[in-house]
Amino acid sequence: MIDLAISVREAPEAPEYVFRLVAEDGTPAPGTTLPAPEAALAAVEEFGEDIFFPRPGPPRLCTQQYGGPQVAVVSGTFHGRAVHSVFTRTDGCEIARWKAMAPLLGGNGA
Repeated sequence: MIDLAISVREAPEAPEYVFRLVAEDGTPAPGTTLPAPEAALAAVEEFGEDIFFPRPGPPRLCTQQYGGPQVAVVSGTFHGRAVHSVFTRTDGCEIARWKAMAPLLGGNGA
């Protein structure tokens, strides 16, 4: 079972967009409000474990590029585990996280 609330702001002063992804048995369920629920579910299933629950590892070098002021917060449950994850575009590593989960964040990864 997946039940995630997603809030996205294009900039700090911009309006907040709120979406929801609900899925049972690998299929989007009633209550889902994302523009592309199948793509969002595929991204969550492929990358969710590593992004929502990262394992400690060696330090990563991230390019110091700025991808924009967007901020997204994802909270809820992912296969029985509580999720609270913040997405930004403040450096290369964060931009990569955003692109991987773009369908969940209401976009296409651009």
